[in-house]
Amino acid sequence: MKNVKFILFLLLTVGLIVLLNTKLGMAPPFGRFLNPFQGFWQNAEKANAWKDEEAKVTGLKDEVKVYFDERLVPHVFAKNDEDLYFMQGYITAKYRLWQMEIQTANAAGRLSEVVGERTIDVDRMQRRIGMSYGAEAAQDYIAKDTSSKKLIDAYCAGVNAYIKTLKPKDYPVEYKLLDYKPEPWTAMKVALLLKNMANMLSVFEYDIENTNFVAKYGEKNFRQLYPDFIDAEDPIIPKGTAWQAGEPDSNYRIVYGCDGEPMKIHRETSNMNAPHELFANAIEKPDEITGSNNWAVSGSKTKSGKPILCNDPHLRLSLPSIWYEMQLVSPNMNVYGATLPGSPAVIIGFNDSIAWGVTNGGRDVRDWYKVKFKDASRNEYEYNGQWLKSEKRVEVYKVKGKPDYLDTVIYTRFGVVVFDQNFGTADSKKNLAMRWTAHLPSNEFKTFYKLNCGKSYDDYIDALKNYTCPAQNFVFASRSGDIAIKQQGRFPVRNKASEQGKYVSDGTTDKDEWKSFIPNEDNPTIKNPERGFVSSANQHPTDSTYPYYYPGVGVYENYRNRRINKLLSDGKDIDVAFMKKMQTDNYNLLASEALPVLLSLLNKSSLTSDEKKIVDELTKWNYFNNAHEVAPVYFDIWWNELRKLLWDEMADKNIPMKQPTFYVTVEFLKHDSTSEFYDNLSTPDKKETREDIVLMAFKRIEDTLRKKDFTEVNEPYDTDDNYTKDDLKPHDWGGYKDTKISHLANLDPFSSLHVYNGGNIGVINATNTTNGPSWRMIVDEGVMKAYVVYPGGESGNPGSAFYDNMVGPWAKGQYFEANFMQQTGDLGNKKLFVSTFKP
Repeated sequence: MKNVKFILFLLLTVGLIVLLNTKLGMAPPFGRFLNPFQGFWQNAEKANAWKDEEAKVTGLKDEVKVYFDERLVPHVFAKNDEDLYFMQGYITAKYRLWQMEIQTANAAGRLSEVVGERTIDVDRMQRRIGMSYGAEAAQDYIAKDTSSKKLIDAYCAGVNAYIKTLKPKDYPVEYKLLDYKPEPWTAMKVALLLKNMANMLSVFEYDIENTNFVAKYGEKNFRQLYPDFIDAEDPIIPKGTAWQAGEPDSNYRIVYGCDGEPMKIHRETSNMNAPHELFANAIEKPDEITGSNNWAVSGSKTKSGKPILCNDPHLRLSLPSIWYEMQLVSPNMNVYGATLPGSPAVIIGFNDSIAWGVTNGGRDVRDWYKVKFKDASRNEYEYNGQWLKSEKRVEVYKVKGKPDYLDTVIYTRFGVVVFDQNFGTADSKKNLAMRWTAHLPSNEFKTFYKLNCGKSYDDYIDALKNYTCPAQNFVFASRSGDIAIKQQGRFPVRNKASEQGKYVSDGTTDKDEWKSFIPNEDNPTIKNPERGFVSSANQHPTDSTYPYYYPGVGVYENYRNRRINKLLSDGKDIDVAFMKKMQTDNYNLLASEALPVLLSLLNKSSLTSDEKKIVDELTKWNYFNNAHEVAPVYFDIWWNELRKLLWDEMADKNIPMKQPTFYVTVEFLKHDSTSEFYDNLSTPDKKETREDIVLMAFKRIEDTLRKKDFTEVNEPYDTDDNYTKDDLKPHDWGGYKDTKISHLANLDPFSSLHVYNGGNIGVINATNTTNGPSWRMIVDEGVMKAYVVYPGGESGNPGSAFYDNMVGPWAKGQYFEANFMQQTGDLGNKKLFVSTFKP
């Protein structure tokens, strides 16, 4: 009997050993993961982690000192630029390595190597839109610029020097969870990271959606619901600005062709040229842009008499944060701001002479073409009556735990064929190729390097010449007193006669092929305007008099920009406190214009007593989306449910279409009482009116609230009032909105959940459930001080006290003064520790 028990115990022990060291699906071997000597326990922050240290690092030319302040922000002091970028790479990898690698794996279409076959379609999409193709073009182009190549290589060498110090026990916890290890960092990965950002910010093109709408509902409806410009437009370049490029009614324009040669184009009046057919595939896009803001105010409007610059780019909120705060100091620069983990230089920031920030330009930099192949082999495609040879690229996908997956991707003179018989909804007759400016050779790094070193407006303009994609609005201010803004990118000259770029183009001819680009000096720009400020919030860059045609359908924002410009126009003796309040402003201009319309159309006689109380709350509302308010919840539900009912014709997933903008929707409700779109498709036996769907949407408010799971939020934060948990209402705006800052692998234990704050889409503080201000920055050139905050922390380690320590202050609308060091030793009692690195 003893022998039987011993054998059973032995078998159980062996079984447990095998189990704990065997992968189960996506999970790592649990034995190794739980191992106290190399598993996740090793990622706990050490009690003595923050002490001065010295180390020798192979690859440095001279000594580098890195001062870490009380928020773990590194201030890097180097004696040359190569060592500076080497150490930027080293330190960034130390705190953000997994983030760097997973983002580039996503960009390269390599997620399946890490997580398995469930992401194969995601990977295929990334390669089919030419992410690697564009990165290769950029890398080859940068290689010809020896100074840029040298600095990027130095950054990569720094990353790799840190990786070489790691043993498996030191890997970030995500590597252990997903059971893989870091790869060497390369210039290709830097290029991929920048193309990943370009992809995130190039989504505002609707060629396919527009084509579908026209084919199904006609030109008249399209013109009404998707205008290029609106009367209330408040563009980046103020209305009435004279264009040096020439008068808008000129018969001819001189531009430069793709080969660099000057050419003359004829300006024609618009004539719709949309193909009358439906397309089943389109790249998924956000419903409405959450937006970004930037502005600069001249000394004529500030208390100090010097400019103040502000920027808050709004992106998907994530942990680790998309940005990594740093100061970089060498004999050529002293620059501070937000860096992009995995890429050298400061992207948004300031130095001792200038400051700059960016918002998404929203310009359409992608065009779609329907390609016709000669036969099923797809070896040739038609072009101007001839058959041209296709370029085929066999993409090999390594899939974790599965055999390799192969996908043949075809390239044409119109770009890469994204959708075809093998990808998307199968339709061999509708091969859609995409031309994208991110595929052009470019060197965006050079833009940011020159900005980091810049001293003047001329340096700013010179830096932007190197920037291609995505379209960005670069705001500028200098200590010498200049302010400016320029929309920068490389934009094709489009044919206004065919509204080129608005619809799917014919890929069998050169009629809508890109033949030239707008000269850089003609990109929308303004310096030191009379009104005393410049600003952008993803609105139209110009009014309709701009000499070059660009599609403006359903792309541009119409609320934040008007609110910003009003506050700046009215402002006097503006200081940092004014700017802090402005960046966290929760006034809902959309609601102030839409709600009176909805209330006027609501049949109140059919409401219950509880529903009449909702009307009372809405009537008393001051239109601020503060966290403790209830009225914003009612309005948000009503507005969103109304849009679902009104634009249900655009909800067919098999025929991608875009809803009209919020502004157009409000104007439509005000001025069109008989449209066919009021009739709801789900009730074929009844024809609804405008008033019917307004009431139907209102009736859904209480039902939506009953179904909502109001999980307890974190400590209540509010920018305007000192509310406590006792003051919270069961369904106030902060709880209903329920902002979540998700871990990049969507792991809730590593995420910041139920973040209580105000704001919304269309509000300056454009924070919704998943998106919001990813970096807030205010730079006062009068006293050379800056104030910053972002929703995360400097460390990418979920076990660190510096992982999400700024989420609370960010939600409260608080800021930290940037420790902008002028020389080593400046931190004083704000110093956490110092690292000294020697060759």
